[in-house]
Amino acid sequence: MKVMTMADVLIVDDDEYIQEMLSIYAIQLGHQAMSAGTVSEGLAMLVSEHFDVVFLDVRLPDGNGLEMLSKIRQDPEPPEVVIITGAGDEQGAELAIKNGAWDYLQKPFSRQIITLLLQRTLEYRQHKLDEKRRVVLNTEDIIGKSQKLQNSLKLVAQCAKSDANIIIYGETGTGKEMFAKAIHTNSDRADKPFIVVDCTVLLDNLAESMLFGHVKGAFTGATENRTGLIRQANNGTLFLDEIGDLNLSLQKKLLRVLQDRQFRPVGSNKNFKSNFRLVSATHRNIEEMVNKGLFRKDLLYRLRTFAIELPPLRERKEDIRELTQHYIQTICTRNGLPRKGFAPELLDVLESYDWPGNVRELVAALEMTILADFDNPILYPVHLPEHIRLSHVQSKVNLESQTHLLSKSLLASDRNNYCELFDLISTEQLIPLKEFRRNIFDIIEKRYLERLMKKCGSDVQQACKISGLQRARLYELMRKYNVYKSNNT
Repeated sequence: MKVMTMADVLIVDDDEYIQEMLSIYAIQLGHQAMSAGTVSEGLAMLVSEHFDVVFLDVRLPDGNGLEMLSKIRQDPEPPEVVIITGAGDEQGAELAIKNGAWDYLQKPFSRQIITLLLQRTLEYRQHKLDEKRRVVLNTEDIIGKSQKLQNSLKLVAQCAKSDANIIIYGETGTGKEMFAKAIHTNSDRADKPFIVVDCTVLLDNLAESMLFGHVKGAFTGATENRTGLIRQANNGTLFLDEIGDLNLSLQKKLLRVLQDRQFRPVGSNKNFKSNFRLVSATHRNIEEMVNKGLFRKDLLYRLRTFAIELPPLRERKEDIRELTQHYIQTICTRNGLPRKGFAPELLDVLESYDWPGNVRELVAALEMTILADFDNPILYPVHLPEHIRLSHVQSKVNLESQTHLLSKSLLASDRNNYCELFDLISTEQLIPLKEFRRNIFDIIEKRYLERLMKKCGSDVQQACKISGLQRARLYELMRKYNVYKSNNT
């Protein structure tokens, strides 16, 4: 396999000997290496420079490398991360792997281990980048560019070309069927049937007939042969929506079908084969259902060869603008209306709401908004459903209260520091007022951000609510002043 001719390696470790040793190993293999001794220094370098591999220590002077790992993984094209530690920690190893680390390495380590590990890591990375360039997804109506949504789409790209069984986890309204259709559309079965089965409507007395079909006379009312949905999905994709609602009896029969790829219609003495690819979805916690005896463990193992978890809309609010624009146009076209615009304040209200029903609820709300005033070319907050407007008003009241309390806290704690800054006017050479004002403002703004992130810990959403900043603007200021998420939660 082809390996990158020259890669960029970052070593984040407060031990200068480790920094030097790993740098030498990387350089001898023809790569470039840089070092950092703290979390903040490492994050700053990751913002300003491109890296392919990061060797990351767990215990750093200003934080925990495992917490830094989660920040690194938020990048659209994150480097591969190798966690290095001086003390064995099973829980830490589990956390590292779950957060996407390439490996978890315990000190001391030999040159041979590092050389082989770096070679394998770069082979993997080169293959991943090559695949990404080759794969262009047809994503149908999946709207949004947020990192969480893109992470889910990456998994679609990885699994679409295989025949592995896939389970999609997500709250109601997150678009599980859209993702299932995207998997089918981007697979080699795209021109074959995509059969949807809603497991919530599979009645016990008719479920087998719907899935497996039946022959004429099999039961009262069976006046003709019927082809089941599993057979209809032959050579295509069978999508079992809300599979957590499937009863135990049907679970057992489905497991047999997955094992043998054969089924028998109700009332028949003949088996039939169906070459389908199975995609299932649920909003339930299937693992918890297994523990309670409500779902078969062996069936779950069959279903989740590959698992995709969809983010709720409240965790990707940066997509709301694009979703709103798309669905306003769609709804207007469907109703024969001219395309409508919307006031910026309407978007503020939509972004302040938590959307328990996710995208499905957003679409319904937009439809109600449009139909509330057919003739108006502009949509205003007054057109929105009452409960959404009320939620926005309540969040504004809470925000003002939180901001007032935080401002009092910051002013009380920093009053002496600010007085010392202004005292410089009488003790140092005077500079132009505009420049002095800008310097003071930068100091105050940086101090505010530091206190804000310390108070909110790792909760960026809360920091946005308290500060009144959009997420993108908050990150921009954090980069400007080298302020990162606090390690204090």
